[in-house]
Amino acid sequence: QVRLVESGGGLVQPGGSLRLSCAASGSFSIGTMGWYRQAPGKQREAVAHITTGGSTNYANSVKGRCTISRDNAKNTVTLQIDSLKLEDTAIYYCDAYVILTPTSGYTDWGQGTQVTVSS
Repeated sequence: QVRLVESGGGLVQPGGSLRLSCAASGSFSIGTMGWYRQAPGKQREAVAHITTGGSTNYANSVKGRCTISRDNAKNTVTLQIDSLKLEDTAIYYCDAYVILTPTSGYTDWGQGTQVTVSS
């Protein structure tokens, strides 16, 4: 079993920056890690993801303002968001692909951390 623990959410003013971190613990190997977010009344959307090899992809809404990085040895992933906007307000969820066998696995989720952008 894998446990994902997020940290770093909070209240930030527009234009500010925030860093979210997620640590995965457990006895399985971890593949792609990343972040989703869900704003009130909206569907959960992918924000950014990074493979074990360091390939990244970002949602258009955060591209240019967001940097995702990871430490494979520690199974941690970090999301830096700059120039925060009101519309970045959401619960941010860490996700990680848990590798069970070379051809199977599943996606696990963290509990979520609230990010509120407000003046």
